[in-house]
Amino acid sequence: MRVLGIETSCDETGIAIYDSKDGLLAHHLFSQKTHSEYGGVVPELASRDHVRKVLPMIEAVLNEAGLSAKDIHGIAYTAGPGLVGALLVGAVFAQSLSFAWQCPAVGVHHMEGHLLAPMLEANPPDFPFVALLVSGGHSQLIEVKQLGEYTLLGESLDDAAGEAFDKTAKLLGLPYPGGPHLAKIATKGNPTRFTFPRPLLEKGLDFSFSGLKTAVVNTVAKISLDEQTIADLAASFEQAVIDTLIAKSVRALNMTGMKQLVIAGGVGANLKLRTTLSLLGEEQGFKVFYPRPLFCTDNGAMIAYAGCQRLIAGEREDLSIHVRARWPLTALQPPQNTRVILI
Repeated sequence: MRVLGIETSCDETGIAIYDSKDGLLAHHLFSQKTHSEYGGVVPELASRDHVRKVLPMIEAVLNEAGLSAKDIHGIAYTAGPGLVGALLVGAVFAQSLSFAWQCPAVGVHHMEGHLLAPMLEANPPDFPFVALLVSGGHSQLIEVKQLGEYTLLGESLDDAAGEAFDKTAKLLGLPYPGGPHLAKIATKGNPTRFTFPRPLLEKGLDFSFSGLKTAVVNTVAKISLDEQTIADLAASFEQAVIDTLIAKSVRALNMTGMKQLVIAGGVGANLKLRTTLSLLGEEQGFKVFYPRPLFCTDNGAMIAYAGCQRLIAGEREDLSIHVRARWPLTALQPPQNTRVILI
């Protein structure tokens, strides 16, 4: 089955084509720059940019793959969670093309897309595994038994890890989006210069990053910020987040008895998190799987892949438009048809 994927949940337009036999055929990603002057995503501007970009990008991936509309067997789109206006753009395009091209469409859970993104790599994990989903809106540990069978093990009680990165970066005067800039500057800093808390480090599998963020605020209020101090603050903050994510992930593996850990979501692109976890996995006997950095952020490839699995299993949408701003991952169900092919 050959599936067109459309991702428009926030401020990135992602379009891709995935083939269940030949893998990823083409993918394009447009990251909106218009929000930088506001220091955060403006929903109405995001929706307008999606409207302008979706159709030209669909034409571009079709041309890159050497395909036409008649070669597409299904369409997958992000149905939630996300910004409602942005989601509606993708859903309307998907359903319109489904009607015009006479092929089925399916709405995909955005976080299921992230969860399955490592399946796009040459060495994908097998079921079951533990997944750490870390992004601007989510910090969750999930027990994944099969496609659609997810158990929430732990989640953030306040700020998500990516949100804490962005807010701390803004506090340090770094450009938006702040997380990647903070991680880059942290490479030049001393992670032991400042001692920041690791909230809930010894308790359970839930996360809390608001106290860490407040500790940075209080520290900044007492000192002068030169270039090296900003780098040291960034490195100390990053280390506190990474220590917390790793401790919770290892605890989840021990509690479930699993030996595979998937890292997905925007924070999953953090190089220090990746290298530290991989080394720890070698020492303690578990394997760590990541999507390539490009597929850690929102993208159409993960939606095309997840949608392909659902469509192969026989799932279909009618022509009505349904999107959700909030949608618990654990509300999903395994496909009724067991012929799902995970490639």
